[in-house]
Amino acid sequence: MSGEVCEFVENGLAEIRWHARGGQGAVTAAKTLAEMSLTKGMFFQAFPEYGPERMGAPIQCFNRLSTNKISTYCGITNPRMVLVVDPTLLDVVDVTAGLDMNGDLIINSGEKPEYIRKKFGIKGRKIYTIDATHISLDELKRFMPNIPMLGAMLKVTELLSQEEAIAFLKDSFGKKFSDKVVDSNIRALKRAFEEVQSE
Repeated sequence: MSGEVCEFVENGLAEIRWHARGGQGAVTAAKTLAEMSLTKGMFFQAFPEYGPERMGAPIQCFNRLSTNKISTYCGITNPRMVLVVDPTLLDVVDVTAGLDMNGDLIINSGEKPEYIRKKFGIKGRKIYTIDATHISLDELKRFMPNIPMLGAMLKVTELLSQEEAIAFLKDSFGKKFSDKVVDSNIRALKRAFEEVQSE
């Protein structure tokens, strides 16, 4: 795999926050993203916010990706990107808190980004949407939107190409899951690359 680092890792560092509910796979997605960054020779952190992670409860988890060794171990307050895995959180959590006006917001929704901006009064930022729920139900046969969300993130940031991401999933997931599960996750990832919408 190439050691080139994409522009998303601005000044050698990119911080990412995930919003989800317990049981939706966001922590796994953050860990998978961290492992993927290793293929680019990067340093990484992936960690959940401490607190109850019971099924259905709102949670946050974080990634810190860097071209240099990371000496910071605090939480992330000003992320470069925010991913909203569960769109119902838009009504109860300020997902844009601390997100730079030039930052990126990826939301699990079948709606167009322009609709999301208007409905929730989001100012600035670049909004992307991906119907990760529909993709996961189609391909995984259950509500587990984490891999489609990860695919959308990779497409937007160009951290990994689709081919690199597929190769990683084949290798990593292939050690833990059946061929059927691996194939369904790869299909979900491919669709996310193809279906993510931007303004």
